[in-house]
This record gives sequence, structure tokens and C-alpha cells, in this order.
Amino acid sequence: MANREPVRVALAGALGRMGQAALEALGREEDLSLCGLLVRRKSDDVERRLASYGAVYDDPEQLLSTEQPDVWVDLTGPESVVRHVDLALSRGVRVVVGATGYQESDVARWTSLAEAQQVGAAVCPNFAIGALLMMRFAREAARWMPRAEIIELHHDGKRDKPSGTALRTKDMMEVAYDVPIHSVRLPGLVAHQEVIFGGTGETLTLRHDSLSRESFMPGLVLAVRRVMTLRGLVYGLDKLLW
Repeated sequence: MANREPVRVALAGALGRMGQAALEALGREEDLSLCGLLVRRKSDDVERRLASYGAVYDDPEQLLSTEQPDVWVDLTGPESVVRHVDLALSRGVRVVVGATGYQESDVARWTSLAEAQQVGAAVCPNFAIGALLMMRFAREAARWMPRAEIIELHHDGKRDKPSGTALRTKDMMEVAYDVPIHSVRLPGLVAHQEVIFGGTGETLTLRHDSLSRESFMPGLVLAVRRVMTLRGLVYGLDKLLW
């Protein structure tokens, strides 16, 4: 049996901190092929820096038309992710969304687009497997503990508050009471979250720490592979794990 062609992957946000880690991780996988890299502004220096990974673009429409990727991975930011994902899905390209800053209405529209095009989409507030386990454990603890608060801590370059992970954790807990979210943005941090539960004479703390962006890469690679088998949108990497 002939080997299958590698999955062609476009990466938006290739010069960001997550994007740099993704370049290395995706580039190591034999069944995945980086075919186009989207940056905010192309220059000779940028093209030289990224030459070993793939062709560089600063126009998403040109990238999609020229490279015809199988999967669009978006690691950009709130100012561009919605436009990129709308464009990719409207052209029948599968998407893996690691950026945050979109709204519920955007996810609803992406769901309709993915169903209409019969392609997969994975919108993932967090790719770290440990963070997904923390969220799952928080959902279980919320059944038994009467109060909880969330503290999420990220590097000072993260603009959205609260984080997508914190919002997703709160949703998964499914409690009747309000769960306050406290956001911290400081240099030196990567991505960290605590869920603190309070009960009668006791507390329970669940904490996850991403010590480097490499912690997100196994989940990202898994999402790129699994999105090829989907028809429609899933929200949260946990939907692809259990």
C-alpha cells in the first residue's frame, strides 16, 4: 500500500512565541507538512528566518489560494483570528484554532460553516494535556464543594482577560453559584491556573503550570491529525481525548 501524502498545514502566527514552538513541533512530524506561514508583515529578513520551514505570506487569501492547505492552524490574536477562520472555513479548509479573543457568536458561525462545508474544526482554548485534566477534575470537584474561584496567570504579552482556559473551566464546572475569575499578567510567566474550592473547614486547590510553550505541542499535533477525521466543529481539545 502506498504511503499517504502528508497533511498540508498552514500556520498563521508563525513569528509569535507559540508559533515558533509550533514550527519546530509540526516540522518534526513526517505525516505533516508545513506548506505556508502567515506573518503580519513579510520582509526579506522574515523570509530568511523562516525559509527552512515553508513559504511566507502576509496575505491569508493568497496563502490559501496558492498553497491549498488541508488544515489552517491559527495562533494569531483577537484582531485577526476571526477573519482568518471565517476565510479558511468558507473555502472548505479545516481549522485548528489556538488563538483566543473570539466570541460565542463567532463559534456559532464557525459551527455552521464547518457543517455546511462538511469539514472539521477544532477550537481549543488550551492544548496542554495537564490543563485539560485540571478542567476535568474541577468539574468533578464542583459537584461536592460549595464555592470556588479561579486564578489564571499568564505572561504580560497576553491581551485577553480572562483567558480562554479560565472561561472554559468555569463553563465545565456547571455550578449554580458564580465563580469569580482573577487574571494576572506579569513578565516571567507562561500559562498557569488555580481552581480553589472552599468547603466546611477545608479547601481544595487544583493547579496546572505550563513551564514552557512546548507543553502545548503534543496537544496541537494531536488536534491537527484528528481534525482531518472530523465533520463539524468541536470546542475544547478534551472532545478529542475522551
